[in-house]
Amino acid sequence: MRSFMNENASKAEHEGIGDKLRTFISNSFLPQSGLEGFLDTDSFMEKGIIDSTGVLELLEFIEGEFAIKVEDEEVIPDNLDSLQKLTLFVQGKLEHAGQ
Repeated sequence: MRSFMNENASKAEHEGIGDKLRTFISNSFLPQSGLEGFLDTDSFMEKGIIDSTGVLELLEFIEGEFAIKVEDEEVIPDNLDSLQKLTLFVQGKLEHAGQ
């Protein structure tokens, strides 16, 4: 029962992170992209949602909102190029920081 509760708490935390990230990306980048929305798995770069300058804005938001430090070597597409990847990355950083 306990692991089920932890799993549900983790899922809720994951969804909260994703919601905050989606809101920021939608408000900050979608108007310029000409898109109305995006899927969790859409590549930000391939869809033209976020460019290289936008990545810097995104990193500033992540570090401020979640009180984490993103290291230079972590600024790679596997961590940042979709809402799904970004959410998992932030969640992992938060879990690691809590240990």
